[in-house]
Amino acid sequence: MQIIQTEKAPKAIGPYSQAVKYENLLFISGQIAIDPETQEFIGGDAEKQTERIMENIKAILEEAGLNFNHVIKSTIYLKNIQDFEAVNKVYGRYFTEHKPARATVEVSNLPKGALVEIEAIAGV
Repeated sequence: MQIIQTEKAPKAIGPYSQAVKYENLLFISGQIAIDPETQEFIGGDAEKQTERIMENIKAILEEAGLNFNHVIKSTIYLKNIQDFEAVNKVYGRYFTEHKPARATVEVSNLPKGALVEIEAIAGV
């Protein structure tokens, strides 16, 4: 097992790693819209938050020597399912060639009052 850590993505806000590589899989922890330079939650609407989240995931993938084409499964957590279309619009810009399996669920709350959280599993 190998811990993946990069300064180009936010530090973990709890007792977990940004990502863990185990055998041929990379497990990326749930990301919310935290700016890696300031370590502050950026707020904004679901579209703005999703953009920041996807850039954070991209940085973690790159640290592991991977890209979005390696993602095999993701889970999107939404505070309000009405944000599905806005989140999907941004998310889709990162998966132009390859479309991973995905689940999207509405949840009652997310850390720091986030509207969106996304986790991913990539194949190494």
